[in-house]
Amino acid sequence: MTPFGRKLRELRAARGLTMKEMAEALRVTPAYLSALEHGKRGRPSWRLVQAIIGYFNVIWDEAEELERLARLSHPRIVLDTSDLAPQATELANRLAEEIAGLGQAEIAEMLALLDRRKKEMKR
Repeated sequence: MTPFGRKLRELRAARGLTMKEMAEALRVTPAYLSALEHGKRGRPSWRLVQAIIGYFNVIWDEAEELERLARLSHPRIVLDTSDLAPQATELANRLAEEIAGLGQAEIAEMLALLDRRKKEMKR
């Protein structure tokens, strides 16, 4: 499941909607919506994200969060490290090899490190 798929499922469940109802309103198939929720499809289009935002009538921060999650929810990532240091290539390859074996705490730790770095760069 992708971050966007998880959030989409949470929004749908919180409002007591079936997948069929939501898919019909968004003019997509229930199969596509299910695949999106389960991370079996790539990131949703900007148009679909905007339709979901409108459908759930979310505004400001929550809408921005949905857009952010959509950007971060492609289940297959390609990294180009050709102009980076050799250690960056090693990191990318080792992460690709070992990500399935990482625990939730380890993943959370890595995400926290990236979040701290991003905050520092904004200063």
